[in-house]
Amino acid sequence: MTQKERQSISRHTLMWLLLANIAILSPLYEQVTLWSLAICTICIFWRIGIYLGRVAKPPKWLVTSLAFAAAATLAMVAGQIGVLTAMVNLLILGYALKYIEMRNRRDVRAVVLAGYFLIAFTFIHQQSLLSSLHLVIVTMINTCVLISLYHDEGNFKYAAKLGGKIILQSIPLAVILFLVLPRLPPLWMVPPQNGAQTGLSDKVSFGDIGQLTRSSALAFRATFTGNAPSNDKLYWRAIVLEDYNGKDWTQNPSIIEAQSSPNRTSPSNRPFSSNERTRVQANVSTIDYQIIAEQSAQHWLFGLDVATSQDRGIKRLADYSLYATRPIDQRRLYQVTSFNESIMDSQLSDSSKTVNLTLPTGSNPKTQALAAQFATHYPSAEQRLNAMMQYFAQQPYYYTLQPPRVGKQQIDDFLIENKAGFCVHYASAFAFMARATGIPARLVTGYQGAEFNPSAGYYSIYQYMAHAWVEAWLPNRGWVRFDPTAMIAPERVEQGFDAFFDPESTYLMDNPFSALAYRDNPFINQMRMQLASVDYFWSVWVLGFNDQKQQRVLEEILGEVTQTKLTIFILISLCVIGLAIAYSAGLVQFHRSSDKHLNAYYSVCKMLRQRGLARAHHEGPLDYNQRVAAAFPDIAEDFNKLTHYFITIQYQNLSKRSHKSFSRLLIKQSRWLKINIVKQRLALNKTNT
Repeated sequence: MTQKERQSISRHTLMWLLLANIAILSPLYEQVTLWSLAICTICIFWRIGIYLGRVAKPPKWLVTSLAFAAAATLAMVAGQIGVLTAMVNLLILGYALKYIEMRNRRDVRAVVLAGYFLIAFTFIHQQSLLSSLHLVIVTMINTCVLISLYHDEGNFKYAAKLGGKIILQSIPLAVILFLVLPRLPPLWMVPPQNGAQTGLSDKVSFGDIGQLTRSSALAFRATFTGNAPSNDKLYWRAIVLEDYNGKDWTQNPSIIEAQSSPNRTSPSNRPFSSNERTRVQANVSTIDYQIIAEQSAQHWLFGLDVATSQDRGIKRLADYSLYATRPIDQRRLYQVTSFNESIMDSQLSDSSKTVNLTLPTGSNPKTQALAAQFATHYPSAEQRLNAMMQYFAQQPYYYTLQPPRVGKQQIDDFLIENKAGFCVHYASAFAFMARATGIPARLVTGYQGAEFNPSAGYYSIYQYMAHAWVEAWLPNRGWVRFDPTAMIAPERVEQGFDAFFDPESTYLMDNPFSALAYRDNPFINQMRMQLASVDYFWSVWVLGFNDQKQQRVLEEILGEVTQTKLTIFILISLCVIGLAIAYSAGLVQFHRSSDKHLNAYYSVCKMLRQRGLARAHHEGPLDYNQRVAAAFPDIAEDFNKLTHYFITIQYQNLSKRSHKSFSRLLIKQSRWLKINIVKQRLALNKTNT
């Protein structure tokens, strides 16, 4: 074989490369810019054309020009899409362009190596069980490219089988490394792309939360220690909005400032200390639970009133919301304790009171006139708020996800004219009226309710469960929750979102094929619950495998964990895994006297020894075969076959399939020989008599 032939790329390898290219790039669709995607698509179709012999390979100057142009463009937009995303797009473009200009095996190896890096990057963004299994298959396909590169004679099935075998062999090593490697925080932050954030926003206007009812995406999951609260008590706080400009509700500037430097210590933005926790627990009941938040590229976390977490990287801000110091760029597991009867801000500062009483000048005059009537008839702040709640129940308001349009005076249009809307409409109107009567009030957004999974005992909270309510400040009671939605649509709060909005045409509109849309089917719903349970346990035991869990597991295996024990454990594990891989590859063989083919051969030798022709210890099978042929010509041909099978099994590096086949032949031949030897003995005895 010439040097040129050795460096050529077979069509078999090109087919595997095409599969690998599509498999590697498809999970990265969220990170790829449109023009990068266009170039990748052109490269794939161009390569297909080359494979079919319809087009020629592109000239090198064209590929080089495209590479420089892509790098320059990415450098210009890196500030918009994030440096990490820009670098990944650069790697994707390099992967695609190298794929189209491949000329020899070295180029194939470069493409495969880039493919492994892209797979590793995909693991940063996609860590669910199904995504992980999918990426393991993608890794196998990429490995099959290398197998086909060096096994030109192998067929498609052979490469797939060997690739799968290599992946399976690597799993024990991956498990050992997963157990013993230190749990280090990421060396980088994954910056979100524009529009990549999911879920709630720190700015809310009429119609915003209604968009989330179109989505069945999972927001987070919760597991309670002990009994869980009833559905009407599950108000998951996320963001507190105190500034109102007549159109939008936004966060208090002081809270935004605290978020930018969340590590500073003050009584308002830190978790409860151990002394505070003991004092509060003496007066109110607590709820302990664990939350697994889905990737959102946002900072805010979720908890019931009043939530605190001792987990690293989580702070409680002045508005009693939980805040992560890093964006939630992957699933995040954290522990929460809620003091459900604790008072939030028994005393209100002047600055906070000013912010939560401010209304735009001349805004919604009809609503202000209505609020003035409540202030006249109900001097007590608490009575006034309760009367406002009853007003929503008594008037002909109704809850809908498709409310009529509103004008500039949006609360007037909703409250006086249309009388139709969803949670943001009612919460905004209630907070506006409370402020107009001199009661500090603010909007809170989060989620309400949950779906219980009996298979695993946890609660799922989806994006369509997004909700908005009001917190009004009362003397000696602090911030108190008021939910006017419960007056209009009590089923929404008591039974959950599903029971109330299933008939709405916009409900889950963005996910028409979601399994949630078919939960009325018992079989589909049961399957959905079981799959969700598996993914949940994966999140708890794999994605939630932190320093504490690692320490507990190692202590169960090693007892007291020391550096010496850990080193010995790693070395022994690597030796066992290496020996198993070597044995599987045929590099190491263990011959046991109990092997069936050995027993079959030696049993024939034993019968011949009884006939007076013993095999010497130093005698090889070929020499013994010659002596048998000379002494017993009648069985010479049969014994020669037996010897051939024995030598093939013992001294050739056979595949498992061939080894099994020759073993069957040897055993069958030994049985035939034994019968012939017995026949000869009987014939000899008969002659002698």
